Amino acid sequence: MMRGASADAYAATAGSLTGSGDAGAVGRDLFGAADLLRSEPSLRRVATDASIPAEAKAGLLREVLAGKVSEAALTVVTTAVGQRWTSGRDLADALERLGVVSVARSAGGDAGRLEDELFAFGQVLQDNPPLRDAISDPARSRDDKARLLDTLLDDKVLPATIALVQQSLSGSYRTVSVALADYQKVAADVRGESVATVRVARPLADNDRTRLTDALTRAYGRQIHLNVVVDPDVIGGMRVEIGDDVIDGTVSSRLDDARRRLAG
Repeated sequence: MMRGASADAYAATAGSLTGSGDAGAVGRDLFGAADLLRSEPSLRRVATDASIPAEAKAGLLREVLAGKVSEAALTVVTTAVGQRWTSGRDLADALERLGVVSVARSAGGDAGRLEDELFAFGQVLQDNPPLRDAISDPARSRDDKARLLDTLLDDKVLPATIALVQQSLSGSYRTVSVALADYQKVAADVRGESVATVRVARPLADNDRTRLTDALTRAYGRQIHLNVVVDPDVIGGMRVEIGDDVIDGTVSSRLDDARRRLAG
């Protein structure tokens, strides 16, 4: 989460993401710009140096990126370098986040499906240690990992999902799973939603899922997108996580409380 000057800079830069052009392509261009700034420390230092006039920094980035990204993406980048950032890393992180916003917008009416696919692939990684190890192996190139994911996902998911899964390999997050979880939250926010992760002992029936969604939507004052995780450790009841809030109504939690009271 960006704070201080970087939060203001992000808000100002986000205003330049107008939605003109191919949103998916703009998003991928912004990913490329973020990757470039991370890989070129000298360029990043110049781009975030508050003592250099904004026009000079914008001119430099235009020269570096000319012919490599769309005009819409270049507008976002040049707006970004004209802002004051708390740290050099924040500039690249902001461009990546705005790339996620743009890719999420490109899903259009399939935005809900995009959220589900990002969550589902995150679960696949969690349940498949060999795959998780393969895409976190430092000995394998990013291109090699990308080809592996293309083989797994091609024609099975939305183009927006593939774009975000590919970007999760950039190394900007601690793990691919953490990146995917954050991307899903950004995609949900684009739709004016919050994400709730619900842990249950067995799959929720459709009517139970609807009732829970409606109840959480009323409680939080905005639409809720459910991630349902079947977890044998739950035993019964459910555990709901929304941001920093945890609503634990599981049997195991109640048993733990009882044990603590007896021990006390």
